[in-house]
Amino acid sequence: MAQNNKTLAGVLEIFRHDPQKQYRVDQVEKMSRRDRLGSFSDIIKALSVLEHEKKIITDGKGQYQLAKENTVVEGEFKANDKGFGFVRLDDENAEDVFVSSDYTDYAVNGDRVKVKITAGGNPWNGKGPEGRIEEIVEHGLETLVGEFHPLTDEQVKKSHFIGYVLSNDKKLHRYRVYISENGITPQMGDMVKVSIKDYPNKEYPESMTGAVTEVIGNKNDPGVDIMSIVAAHDVKTEWPEDAMAQANAIPDHVTEEDKKGRVDITDQPAVTIDGDDSKDFDDAVVVWKLPNGNYHLGVHIADVSHYVTENTPLDKEAFARGNSTYLVDRVIPMLPFRLSNGICSLNEGVERLVLSCDMEITPEGKRVNYSIHPSVMRSHGRMTYNKVNKTLKGEMDGLEDKYVKLRPMLEDMADLHNILYKKRHQRGAIDFEEPEAKIVVDDKGKPTDIVLHERGTAEKMIESFMLMANETVAEDYYKKNLPFLYRVHETPDAERITSFFEFCSAFGLNVNADPNDVKPIDLQKVVSKTEGTPEEAVVQMMMLRSLKQAHYSDEALGHFGLAAKYYTHFTSPIRRYSDLMVHRMIHSYADNKSEETQKHFASQLPEVAEQTSTQERRSIDTEREVNDLKMTEYMADQVGQHFDAVVSSVTSFGMFIQLPNTVEGLIHISNLTDDFYSFNEKTLTLTGRGTHKQFKIGMPIKVTLINANVEQHQLDFEIYDPNAPKHAHHDRGMNNKRHGNRGFRNDHGRRNNGHGQYRGRAQNNVHVGARKH
Repeated sequence: MAQNNKTLAGVLEIFRHDPQKQYRVDQVEKMSRRDRLGSFSDIIKALSVLEHEKKIITDGKGQYQLAKENTVVEGEFKANDKGFGFVRLDDENAEDVFVSSDYTDYAVNGDRVKVKITAGGNPWNGKGPEGRIEEIVEHGLETLVGEFHPLTDEQVKKSHFIGYVLSNDKKLHRYRVYISENGITPQMGDMVKVSIKDYPNKEYPESMTGAVTEVIGNKNDPGVDIMSIVAAHDVKTEWPEDAMAQANAIPDHVTEEDKKGRVDITDQPAVTIDGDDSKDFDDAVVVWKLPNGNYHLGVHIADVSHYVTENTPLDKEAFARGNSTYLVDRVIPMLPFRLSNGICSLNEGVERLVLSCDMEITPEGKRVNYSIHPSVMRSHGRMTYNKVNKTLKGEMDGLEDKYVKLRPMLEDMADLHNILYKKRHQRGAIDFEEPEAKIVVDDKGKPTDIVLHERGTAEKMIESFMLMANETVAEDYYKKNLPFLYRVHETPDAERITSFFEFCSAFGLNVNADPNDVKPIDLQKVVSKTEGTPEEAVVQMMMLRSLKQAHYSDEALGHFGLAAKYYTHFTSPIRRYSDLMVHRMIHSYADNKSEETQKHFASQLPEVAEQTSTQERRSIDTEREVNDLKMTEYMADQVGQHFDAVVSSVTSFGMFIQLPNTVEGLIHISNLTDDFYSFNEKTLTLTGRGTHKQFKIGMPIKVTLINANVEQHQLDFEIYDPNAPKHAHHDRGMNNKRHGNRGFRNDHGRRNNGHGQYRGRAQNNVHVGARKH
């Protein structure tokens, strides 16, 4: 028996060692021989015993895998508005655990929980694991934003609660949060922020208690809708007194003292090129031809770290914010406007302190020389993308003198951009061209239009120069072997890339590349192959879903999407803390490279990388939610109208569609009434059983808007049927919005979807892997 136990334990260890792996009998035998676990028949017996005891599961065709029943794992609870949910485990490769509404232990969306797996996943039929929540380790929801509903005087007397708050968030909408008498008393219809005290339990499964910490304003007042989203995402809008005092004490001009030890470049014709309504200019560029035929490219960046020094109140506040957040009608800045639009902004005609990255580039795009140093500059022109594009096309009518005077330099810039672009393309950088949408709102915040905009040479040119400066700085400090902050985009998972390649072959695209060692150029070739074809958008979209998310790190892990070995963010210190940190290190290392200085930064960098990455996600989510709100509001009075659309994503519960103006909505499966449709996860298609009609990503269809729920930011459509009788639109409220990552979108565009800038919506079309939302 002891021998038998040793065999059983040894065989089980093989499975436990790699819980995701499916083994054939011969693989188990080979590993058992290595561990001297017994004869072939002993192994077969052990497999049969383990299967009988539900320790392993089989597909009946000789493949076995570890069963995960009764193990307890930890993760984050993701609630569904219907009561059930999934637990997303810490192990990225593990599947989400389904939890039915009876077994959630009253967990709320975002809670950290321990879940006991009651039924292991079955890889042979695609069913994921199921479980029951054993314990709530930590509540993820500390505050929420919602509308205040007062109770009657009679109810107040009885309960000592003055009213309750209801969140617009679908996952929290069923909970009433009762507000205690002591504290702020809001008015009916006020949007408020609440700090949660008591969470749902057996006695009160659908209510919580809390205290109002902030009244944002009445829900019908202009701007309150946006500020409610800002508050719900905990984006900071108030400035601490000491930080404001520090900002106000900073002179609004460059002093003689400031200029010491800096190169004077005020005579160089450096210019800023930005959007029409930008007010914070953190980068200026200058280009000239050298006698040897090479180009001189100067990228001059506002020297914010000169003013915002380490551990001061402003620095702590900028670190807490992490970056500026750009919304449709406002910007929530990382630094007070006095700095971001004043002394730190490279405004036309005034002296400003900058960190310069001067580069010499050959006509083949090779950088042969560079220098990174502090300077004093004067902008020779605040230029806009629109006007530079006109200048490059020779449309000079009505343009100011500066455009006429600097036109030869702008033309050299366009030439240099083409050279740099070609070089990036050759090494495999993945480039996406998509129209970007700008939501136009009136002074009350009501959306009046959605304007599409194609990026011109001016936008791409500035992007090329910023990429070049960021790479140069990253490579310099990497080679100096100094602790540094990098912007990284890791190689995508083989599993994701394999399914992307399978998806491509369904379109007749054969990809000759190894998913275990995929190179950016492999993916770039796929994009090139589809250029100008109907498949272009869908293949790009599916590729984006297979990529990872870009983030910050103290390790130079490379940038896959840009096919760059070294990359950092150096060019936007007014609006990103990462760049401010990079500037601070550049200055410190120039003064002193001692081991002490290196240790000082090495100890801070992991925390800075984590905070800047987290805050970037927070801003993107806030921007996205505000855009969704305004787009829904824009569509609200068009219910009943018909639109051309394209299928942007297919799921088991229906399909997401996108209109030409980038607005997105859902055709729920229950609105596909002409047949019974089944979902194929491999090909991401819905097929009608009777009609064999098939819906797939990228397909053009005509749709009718049947419902617009502004509060929940959701739009419901159905397929347009010219013969159907007109019917009243019904409030379905089913828009299982899913957002994935747009990978490295922010490393291509110059703005983090900047204020008054345009933004691409492709990031909204992304449904990450097989995650269940």
